Amino acid sequence: MRATTALRGLLTGDSPVVAPGVYDGLSARLVRRAGFAAVYATGGGIARSMGYPDLGLLGMTEVTDRLALIVEHAGVPVIADADTGYGNALNVRRMVREFERAGVAALHLEDQTFPKRCGHLDDKAVVPPSEMAQKLRAARDAATDPDLVVIARTDAIAIEGLEAAIERAHVYAEAGADVIFVEAPVSEAQIETIARRLPFPKLLNMFEGGKTPLVPLDRLHALGYRIVIIPSDLQRAAIRAMQDVLAAIRRDGNSRAVADRMASFTERETIVGTADYLRLDQEDAR
Repeated sequence: MRATTALRGLLTGDSPVVAPGVYDGLSARLVRRAGFAAVYATGGGIARSMGYPDLGLLGMTEVTDRLALIVEHAGVPVIADADTGYGNALNVRRMVREFERAGVAALHLEDQTFPKRCGHLDDKAVVPPSEMAQKLRAARDAATDPDLVVIARTDAIAIEGLEAAIERAHVYAEAGADVIFVEAPVSEAQIETIARRLPFPKLLNMFEGGKTPLVPLDRLHALGYRIVIIPSDLQRAAIRAMQDVLAAIRRDGNSRAVADRMASFTERETIVGTADYLRLDQEDAR
């Protein structure tokens, strides 16, 4: 079964699809091993893994190269962050083809101006709804796989208010979006209003420390949210862990004091499938 078709099946399940954010092959493998049914290829996480902030600084090819790695190692449907589509509607057409070639099951386009910024930062700006609708129509038309899930994200709450965001969402659904992603609602009341006013499958971005409150999954499913992405928690945990190990090495000359917070040598090799590769190497040598 194609990943796109598998994801569409998951969207009809009895609980939201929870997709933790991944940014490289290793993080994708970890999410798969943890038993999640999908992963979210976070644009911000990919940028930070390259040493850059989430400000639209990466080119499409840099992102698609990373997406191909994530798809290879995830083994489950990948929901990909396509930012603003890397240009106008014509650029969106090429982006969709390249994302399909990388193997993603879904992608989301947002209505920020370029260069965009993290949805939970201030001082964002959005394009006219008609421009975003044009991009969505181009994305739908360019897709060679009819099951590719096209997600429309609006950042309008922070700029124009909740009512404008809801109006935009209706325009985007009419333009061909399969799922609506209203970014950064700041209260449960806003989350509920979005659910009540938008009779479409919805995605919620929910992570510790963000502007959006943490809501139980069963409540979100009852409200019609079909996808919950948790984009940054894994990377933030990795950052803190690396800082702790570096502090121990700087202080003690080794990492013994924090060994209980590190994967063992064997665990590390198991995660990346070293034994499988060595077995293949032996078989090839026969």
